[in-house]
Amino acid sequence: MPVRGNAVYAQSGGVTSVINASAYGVIKSAMAAEFIDDIYAGLYGINGVLEDKLIDVYQESFEAIEGLRYTPSAAFGSCRKKLDINKNRAEFERIIQVFKAHNIRYFFYNGGNDSMDTAHKISLISKEMGYEVISIGVPKTVDNDLPITDNTPGYGSVAKYNAIAIREGSFDVESMHRDSTKVFVLESMGRHAGWIVGATGLAATSEKDGPQIILFPERTLHQDNFLAKVEETVAKIGYCVIAVSEGVRRPDGTFIADSGLRDSFGHAQLGGAGMAIADIVKTNLNLKVHTAILDYCQRSGRHIASKTDVEQAIACGQKAVELAAEDKNGFMPVIFRESNNPYEWSIGEAPISAIANKEKEVPDEYIREDGYHITDAFREYATPLIAGEDYPPYKNGLPNYVRLKKVLVPPKA
Repeated sequence: MPVRGNAVYAQSGGVTSVINASAYGVIKSAMAAEFIDDIYAGLYGINGVLEDKLIDVYQESFEAIEGLRYTPSAAFGSCRKKLDINKNRAEFERIIQVFKAHNIRYFFYNGGNDSMDTAHKISLISKEMGYEVISIGVPKTVDNDLPITDNTPGYGSVAKYNAIAIREGSFDVESMHRDSTKVFVLESMGRHAGWIVGATGLAATSEKDGPQIILFPERTLHQDNFLAKVEETVAKIGYCVIAVSEGVRRPDGTFIADSGLRDSFGHAQLGGAGMAIADIVKTNLNLKVHTAILDYCQRSGRHIASKTDVEQAIACGQKAVELAAEDKNGFMPVIFRESNNPYEWSIGEAPISAIANKEKEVPDEYIREDGYHITDAFREYATPLIAGEDYPPYKNGLPNYVRLKKVLVPPKA
């Protein structure tokens, strides 16, 4: 029988259009769990735990909780706070202190690579300090780079958004290229893994469909070869649509869009890869180029979210509570692909230690031999993940998303 106590759910890292669907899965399941009394949420992720600012989930209305499954971004507030137990053990001790003060026995951390590291460390240090907290990771990242799991909640929807955006943009270029734009460049997220930019290739079902060229972070940009490909495409069909990942690198290994700044995780802040590619094309080929960067819109585009993605996000949240009931401290729900056609999947589990701080890049068999497009294997993998629509409710022509009251419980530590 699991230990009776309270639970904390928190969100971390860059948001997605379905992270709140996972929150919905966790909260609804936790409300039904006999071993969980009160349910709290960290205000702005782990910051809320460190600062003893915990949201009382039971103060939210039934309608607000139900609306989470349709609402993008991080309803409870997210964070980019890197915790390092070797440099600042006191922060982890503070977390356990707050948990103990509020009788918190279950912690659900919804995030990506670095967040799983935090969840793993909490599972370990709580045992060391003699107050065990069952720490469960809940997978989330648009980058789709968590290992073991077939895909990650958030990816299917951002893949769908990017594929739709480039399909519609390429129709525009096709109709205008005779007297106007010859090259259109769309920039996607993806620092080291090209899963998102690769998804734009799903939109190309003929040589006239964009993108004709995809620039993956897994492949070095060789400028002369790339320009020759652009020139060849324009000569053949009259225009060229290019999808570029923000993480594309030069032959010397540097990012073509490194701002020189670092975020709190120590990662290079990227942005502007599309403009860099556009400048290369304009300068060397003297062609009219238009550029678009989807930026935050792609990861919060709940209005066109993948139904598959929403269902998997909720299922991962539900599974997290099941793992807690089984005392599976230091585990994370993972998605297993049972078959491609028909697409069938199930939810399993894996130790967070096998996932934290590890990245899954696009494998070679998913990238065309010349490096500029996807293969049929990628198409077979990603197509089911963007399948189906799960539209949010609309009001006055706009999605009717919810905002929470975020009533804090009295601090105790």
